[in-house]
Amino acid sequence: MNLLDARQVEVAYGGIRAVQGIDLSVAPGELVCLIGANGAGKTTTLRALCGLTPATVGEVWFDGQRIDRLPVHEHVRLGIAHVPEGRGIFGRLTVRENLLLGAYLRRDREGIRRDEDRVYELFPRLAERQRQPAGTLSGGEQQMLAIGRALMGRPRLLLLDEPSMGLAPILVQKIFEIIRRISKEGVTMLLVEQNAKLALEVSNRAYVLESGRVVLSGPAAELAINPQVRAAYLGG
Repeated sequence: MNLLDARQVEVAYGGIRAVQGIDLSVAPGELVCLIGANGAGKTTTLRALCGLTPATVGEVWFDGQRIDRLPVHEHVRLGIAHVPEGRGIFGRLTVRENLLLGAYLRRDREGIRRDEDRVYELFPRLAERQRQPAGTLSGGEQQMLAIGRALMGRPRLLLLDEPSMGLAPILVQKIFEIIRRISKEGVTMLLVEQNAKLALEVSNRAYVLESGRVVLSGPAAELAINPQVRAAYLGG
């Protein structure tokens, strides 16, 4: 059984259909990516899957339960964590306070402490800056914090929206190394990313979106050598 299933999902803003009948799935332990140009509907799709932007048509199922009619906080309770485009960190709170907010539904203090240590192991810069206001971090450090905060909830599904946006190339490589590492540890992920080359390198499967529709899907390794994908997204 898939962990996540989207069935004929549509999202409209006013009279504009931003997402048009998308079908996609993510199996437990998979890393699946959505790639496409700006305006293809990637972020809107992700927001529909986690309840931030309600689907106007279609269904979203998580672990056998229909969730598209549930409020956002119920998605979180079910184990869906969303790392938004723009990171969404709380700038006036410290790095550590941001991380602990990610665990606000949990009551296992020892487990929370171990997971905090684990985040600091993944992101040593956060350990160095744990008492620092998050708003003073660099863009790359804020992205690390956003991912770390999501991991603090022990998510069953991690939704990542454009984690490389605005980062220097060396930091992009670091973030994707961490994404690969988290995936190998068994965290199920759905990744939205404009850097198609890196996204396909780390993913098991991929979907290509154009104008709100899935136009191609399949194993990431196959799409990486697909002439249509290479011409449109990989520079030939």
